[in-house]
Amino acid sequence: MGSRHEAREWALQFLFQSEFNQEESLDEGFRLFWENMDAEAPAADMQARNSPARVRTRQFAEELARGVIAHHQDIDPLIAKYADNWEIARMGTVDRNAMRIAAFEMLYRDDIPPVVSINEAVELAKAYSSIESGKFVNGILDRIRLGLDRPARAPQMPPSGRTET
Repeated sequence: MGSRHEAREWALQFLFQSEFNQEESLDEGFRLFWENMDAEAPAADMQARNSPARVRTRQFAEELARGVIAHHQDIDPLIAKYADNWEIARMGTVDRNAMRIAAFEMLYRDDIPPVVSINEAVELAKAYSSIESGKFVNGILDRIRLGLDRPARAPQMPPSGRTET
């Protein structure tokens, strides 16, 4: 499993959990989340927890979750716009948060091609929700992608080559 895929899984799990158990602060929520994740990991993974690759994966997961939360007011109306006859609140929690992550990436992460974001969201929905959820998520996200002014299959890097979150 790629580290970015794993980071998206963690971001999805964090956002899912946050809908039911909100902590006093986002930092406290992440502290408890990582504490739980570490407690559930096999003992053999103890040394790998602090590896540079694992640290980068955790950082990316947090960037995604924090970005979704920070841009919630822009992301949800966009999803609702393309979700014919579906209210955001009535969507499955996994589907809703997988789409939020992908929409955040498509809107605010020019270093990630939109088709990658869509594919990842579809895979998350199929893995954690249902096969039918994959089709639902794909349909909405593809409609969002069509409204973007950027290439679908390539990153759109800013002139400096750096991205902002």
